[in-house]
Amino acid sequence: MATDTQRGTDGTAPTEPVQIESADHLDELVADQDVVLVDFYADWCGPCQMMEPGIETLAEESDATVAKVDVDALQQLASAYGVRGVPTTVLFAGGEQVDQHVGMLSEEQLFNLVSQYTDE
Repeated sequence: MATDTQRGTDGTAPTEPVQIESADHLDELVADQDVVLVDFYADWCGPCQMMEPGIETLAEESDATVAKVDVDALQQLASAYGVRGVPTTVLFAGGEQVDQHVGMLSEEQLFNLVSQYTDE
């Protein structure tokens, strides 16, 4: 039986980062999941690339859902969240935005951020 690693529609967090396709997609994910960490990134961004292993580990090992937004492909969505630099992480808990951070975060910082809102 295949697991749903992309959508997490059964209420459990996906074990891989979810690539966001639209504002509606992000809204659905935030509404369906308890804790969502959104990574606003760009392919050309060095710090974003350095942060990627930590993002993937967070998705695999935490109870949080990890979403990725390509700011070049979804400029209006990035603008709606006030993203002016990448990487920017936005944390949602219970459907509400609870934190936003501009700049690179270490894997430990990522886990510390989401652990405030998960049962880990």
